Amino acid sequence: MKLLLDTHLLLWAAGAPDRLSAEARSLLSDPDHILVFSAASLWEIAIKAGLGRADFKVDPHLLRRGLIENDYEELPITSRHAVAVSGLPEIHRDPFDRILVAQALVEGLTLLTHDPLVQAYLGPVKAV
Repeated sequence: MKLLLDTHLLLWAAGAPDRLSAEARSLLSDPDHILVFSAASLWEIAIKAGLGRADFKVDPHLLRRGLIENDYEELPITSRHAVAVSGLPEIHRDPFDRILVAQALVEGLTLLTHDPLVQAYLGPVKAV
């Protein structure tokens, strides 16, 4: 199974694994799962770190390198992903979370999230 991690799960997996649930740790450590990160998450981190957000104190360059070195697959944002956002219900207003949901739908990935608003989307979203 291919798992797309939302931004907070990426941050927690990289820098605060104790914040991950037992289920999330189990899913991430399963060698049969392919772990995927979106360019949207690194974009979000770069923007929010630049704004001084306390929950985004990470160098996006180092995070990207660490993810790749740990065999995560990188998912670029495509026009198919962008137009898929238009078909999503207005559950969540955050554009970064909306593009992650659209990417999961378009690519047939399971989106892992801790965010209750993202969890409300139908489709390949798993609460962890």
